[in-house]
Amino acid sequence: MRVITGTARGRRLGELKGQETRPTTGKVKEGVFSALQFDIEGRRALDLFAGTGQMGIEALSRGAASCTFVDRRKDAAQLVRDNLAVCGLADKAQVVCGDAMGFLSSLRGKYDLIFLDPPYADDLLERAVAHIARFDILAPRGIIVAECPAEKTLPALSAPYHIHREYRYGKIKVTVYHRDGEETNA
Repeated sequence: MRVITGTARGRRLGELKGQETRPTTGKVKEGVFSALQFDIEGRRALDLFAGTGQMGIEALSRGAASCTFVDRRKDAAQLVRDNLAVCGLADKAQVVCGDAMGFLSSLRGKYDLIFLDPPYADDLLERAVAHIARFDILAPRGIIVAECPAEKTLPALSAPYHIHREYRYGKIKVTVYHRDGEETNA
């Protein structure tokens, strides 16, 4: 597993042992970042259910201003720190070892770009998407990237959130939500 492009291009990222964490495949990561290529620069990102941290690291490598990584496993949080150090991106990152839903509940700020790739067996993805919309954690014109099994249907959200596009990569589906911008009367 390597960083595709940007300042950390080609850097090899460490992986977690065992089957508890399922890293995003290279094909899916390439597709996601191809779709997001003009929406990363200067953005504040959140890699929830971070695992190895590869999605947030790729965003940082491509010019995101900062990224917060959250994972409940201590070994995953440490691996994210190690991967950030290898890529020279630790100064733009915060790593939180804790429960993702608890983290979302305690948030005071907003993010421009949120990556969601929780364990497939749970309902964490649906809960996280609903929580982000309910508490309006995504900044105006922000983007949520949610990965799940291809057969799963993710919820439609009420305005200002909407499903922008879905991509299928074999057995994996990526749903991209957008949040509308704040409209002002001129």
